[in-house]
Amino acid sequence: MPDRAVIFDLDGTLVDTAPDLMRATNHVLVGLGRRAISMDEVRSFVGHGARALLTRGLTATGGLPENYDVEPDYQRFVTFYASNIADGSVPFPGVVRLLERLKGEGFGLGVCTNKLEGLSVQLLDALDLSHHFGSVVGPDTLGVAKPDPRPFREAVSRLGLVAPRAIMVGDSETDVLTARNAGVPVIGVPFGYTPQPVAEFGPDRMIAHFDEAYEAIQDLFALA
Repeated sequence: MPDRAVIFDLDGTLVDTAPDLMRATNHVLVGLGRRAISMDEVRSFVGHGARALLTRGLTATGGLPENYDVEPDYQRFVTFYASNIADGSVPFPGVVRLLERLKGEGFGLGVCTNKLEGLSVQLLDALDLSHHFGSVVGPDTLGVAKPDPRPFREAVSRLGLVAPRAIMVGDSETDVLTARNAGVPVIGVPFGYTPQPVAEFGPDRMIAHFDEAYEAIQDLFALA
């Protein structure tokens, strides 16, 4: 029976979503009379969900208003983003080839993200990636977000594997902490969204391209 699970972060790991996240954020910011933020700013602000992205965007463009309530702006962000979710988003090079190989060899594949579950499924559907994954877990799935280990464990559990061994693949400190909290190895990718390079947080393996991921995954399972 298959017993190996690979759980991926989504934004900045599987898919380059920064162009569409930037457009949705700027839709809100410009509507509030703020300047648009740049791609570099977006890449450093992503990772803790859309509310954090918006508050970081406001902080960078003049500061948070007094007694600021993020919820109305968050709803405007989600509405715009859901309608434009894959206009500029694309899988990172080598992702599809890796997923096909892993699934063909019987690995269980899941997604554990701090993007809402529904938006995550919508994005994966739009990019024809959903069929690779047996689970997609967001912060709203259980009401807790990474780096809490429970979303990761839920993503593994939903795969229905017998006594699974699992690893995490991600681009940020949050993903490394999630793996550490869950007691599993983690592979870091350097092309994602984080104010500090993920290598600084000590992932068990670093890869520069998804062409290197299969060997790193096999190595980590061999050590488990």
